[in-house]
Amino acid sequence: MHHWLLQAATALAICAVPGVATAQTELPPQLTQDPQSDVPIAIQQLRWVMNDADVNALTFRSMDTLFTTRSVPRSGPIWHLPREDHALNYTYDYDGQSYTPKQFLDRTYTNALLVMKNGHIVYENYRNNTNPQTRFIGWSMTKSLTSILVGIALQEGRIKSLDDRIETYLPELKGGGYEGVTIRQLLQMRSGVDYEERYDFAHPGAAAKNHINALVKNVARFADPARTIKRVETPGKTFEYRTLDTAVLGWLLEQVSGGNTLAGYMTQRLWEPLGAESDGFFIMDGPPGVGREFNGAGYNATLRDFARVGLMMMQGGRANGHQIVPEDWVKMSTAPTEGNGEGGYGMQWWTFGGGAYSAIGLQGQYIYVDPKTETIVVKLSYFPPGNMAASDETAAFLKATSAWSPE
Repeated sequence: MHHWLLQAATALAICAVPGVATAQTELPPQLTQDPQSDVPIAIQQLRWVMNDADVNALTFRSMDTLFTTRSVPRSGPIWHLPREDHALNYTYDYDGQSYTPKQFLDRTYTNALLVMKNGHIVYENYRNNTNPQTRFIGWSMTKSLTSILVGIALQEGRIKSLDDRIETYLPELKGGGYEGVTIRQLLQMRSGVDYEERYDFAHPGAAAKNHINALVKNVARFADPARTIKRVETPGKTFEYRTLDTAVLGWLLEQVSGGNTLAGYMTQRLWEPLGAESDGFFIMDGPPGVGREFNGAGYNATLRDFARVGLMMMQGGRANGHQIVPEDWVKMSTAPTEGNGEGGYGMQWWTFGGGAYSAIGLQGQYIYVDPKTETIVVKLSYFPPGNMAASDETAAFLKATSAWSPE
């Protein structure tokens, strides 16, 4: 085709398509308010929708393409996980019906699933173009990793006591709602500060605004509101889930780590001795170069390395020939301080009753541990936002998996 004919055909094709964009997509008004962001508009837009059901199967394992990151590299001998593959030949009951594990995968939006029994991998499945090298966002499973690091820092004497007031270590918090709150109360989500964990982005409150500024626009650090936040009730009185409490714990760890970053401290104290087989990484809040690791919900790792964390916990804090975190810390942090065990909360771990507990992340991320049956389940998912049915069904599957014995 002649050059001018090609140009004409192209022009006609463009004109024939209604509504062809001639400029970059406009940001929602919540992202255009001051302070202004240097993050490219296309990236802000992707971060804005990253949890949505039509893209999250992809975004939840692509966080290093959306965010500035800080690596937590592996080093040294890999902790070998023996395997004895078995079919998951049982059923689970949910909402009056019986289902197979194969049905469970699609019904609960699974990207990857691993089951361990008696220290062996018995089932491992990667879906939606993922593989053993894929690194998945853990969302609030990161809170449980933060708890492990607090236990290590306590053992090392970097933290003197869980009953120390947080401003002893972070004097920047004097005068605000966090003054007088103890490290124990932060771990138990009992700070009493005015921070409702509600992410209504159409009408953003404190938590949603913090998410927008720290993670979408990168104009503030996630923990910054802790400096001036108000108090709504006495510290220690009431459990209320707040990611800001965990962000303050991350700030504490950074402060006591001897000039290290949180990622550096985690590398040396957890990830290397754990025998991880792949590097992990944090997504970063705030402006590049001055932000810190989003330790409330921003850690990414492979399916097997998340399983290694679960196995370490099940073995009383021991992994790959190392006692990484004290056994007493494992018991204390996973014992319920809220609720009666089933549906309870410990120190950044959720409890399921009967001694079982789990790290749980937004929209279907789980490291489930049942020491009595020596069961570990890691499920990495892409639940649609707000889908509680998938969570309830997953709880039924986890219970059935604990009760199952491979043959």
